[in-house]
Amino acid sequence: MAAEPGKLHKLKYQGAVDADGHVLEDAALWDRYIEAKYKPGAVRIRQDDRGEEHLEIGGKFSKIFYGPRLAGLSGMGSTREQAWQNPGGYGAQAPFGAKDPKERLTRIEKEGLKAAFIYPTLSLLYETECEDIELAQALTRAYNRWIVDFCRDSGGKLVPIAHLSLGDPQAAARELERAAKDGCKGGWVAPFVMTRKPHAHPDHDALFAKAQELGVPLGIHPTIEPNWAQPGRYDWKYLRGQFYFLNVTAGDGIRHAFTSFFQYGTFDKFPQLKLVLLEAGAGWIAYWLDRLDAVYASAIGRTVPLKEKPSVYFKRQCWISADPDESALPAMVDLVGAERFFWASDFPHPDHVGNYIEEVEELGDKLKPGDREKVLGTNVMQVYGCDDLGAP
Repeated sequence: MAAEPGKLHKLKYQGAVDADGHVLEDAALWDRYIEAKYKPGAVRIRQDDRGEEHLEIGGKFSKIFYGPRLAGLSGMGSTREQAWQNPGGYGAQAPFGAKDPKERLTRIEKEGLKAAFIYPTLSLLYETECEDIELAQALTRAYNRWIVDFCRDSGGKLVPIAHLSLGDPQAAARELERAAKDGCKGGWVAPFVMTRKPHAHPDHDALFAKAQELGVPLGIHPTIEPNWAQPGRYDWKYLRGQFYFLNVTAGDGIRHAFTSFFQYGTFDKFPQLKLVLLEAGAGWIAYWLDRLDAVYASAIGRTVPLKEKPSVYFKRQCWISADPDESALPAMVDLVGAERFFWASDFPHPDHVGNYIEEVEELGDKLKPGDREKVLGTNVMQVYGCDDLGAP
C-alpha cells in the first residue's frame, strides 16, 4: 500500500472520466491466474545473482526490462530537472492508487472523477519478447481474469479492458467473448502484431467480427515494441538507448495500424465495429483524415475497396484519446467533431509530469459547454456502454 496522498487537485467539472489510466499490476498474478499448462512460461519479476530485478517471460530473463527500467515504470511526477529516484525495484515507489483498487477509488474521488478505464503496465511489455503465440494467448487470459477481479468491487468506477493478442485472431476472438462476459467492457491490441501482418489484414477478421457481434470497442494501445517494429530507416544500433526519440515517435505504430483499416476496407465489412486509438495524442487526426481523403480522391484511391471517403468511417466508427495538455485539441474538436474525443491521464507512467487534473481543467475551460461534457466524460462512457453509471 502506498502512503496516503497529499492534497490532490479536484476537478471543478463534474462527470469527467479518465479513458486510459494504468495500474502497476501484481507481478505474481500470472503464477496465480495462468492455466497450469502454461505456468512454466508465466511472466514474473525475478532477481539475478547480483540482486537486480529482471522481467521473466517464457522462462527467460528479458533483454530489455530489468533494473531501473522496471523501477522507473511508476515514475510519473519526475521532471527533466529531477533524477528518477526509484529504490527498491518495481512498484516500490508507486504513487497512491497505482497498485490497490481501494486506493485508486479514493484517488479518483479526490480528483473529482466519475470513473477510470484501467490498462496495465507489465502487460504492455511481455509481448515484445514473447515469440510463442500460444503462450501469449495464455498470458493475456491470465491478466484479463486478474484485472476483472481488481475492478470487481468498484461499483463500475474502475473499468477493465481486456488485453488481446492478434498472434492468433481466433483465440483472441474467443478470449474477447469470455472476458466481456466476465466484466471487461472492451479489448485492446498492441501496435505491432507477432506475425507481422497489418492490423486490418483479413486474417484478423475473426476478432473484428466478434467485437462487432458483442458491441464492444477494440482499442489499439501503445506498448514497448520489438526492434523489428521500429522505423527501418535507421539501424537499430543508432536507436538503442534513444529513449526520447523512441517515446516521441511511438505513436507512429498507432497511425500505421489505423491506416491499415482503410487499406483493407475493414469498416465496410464490419459497419458496427468500434475502433479506439489510444495514447498517441489527437492533434494529428485532422491532418491524417485530410491526407487519407486526398489520396482516396486521387487515382491511387482506386486501389482500396472503400465505399466512402475515409473521414466518413472515422466519424461513424472511430474515437481517439488525447493528452489533456494538447494545445491543438480544442481546434481538433471543432474540426472533427466533439463526439470523437476522450482524454486520458496515462497515470502513473513516467512520460508525464503528473499534473493531469490541472491540465484537464484548463482543457475544459477552452471547450464549449456542450463539447466539454462530451470530451471530458460522456463520450467514453457511452462508447463503452457504461453510461448508466450513476454520478459520484
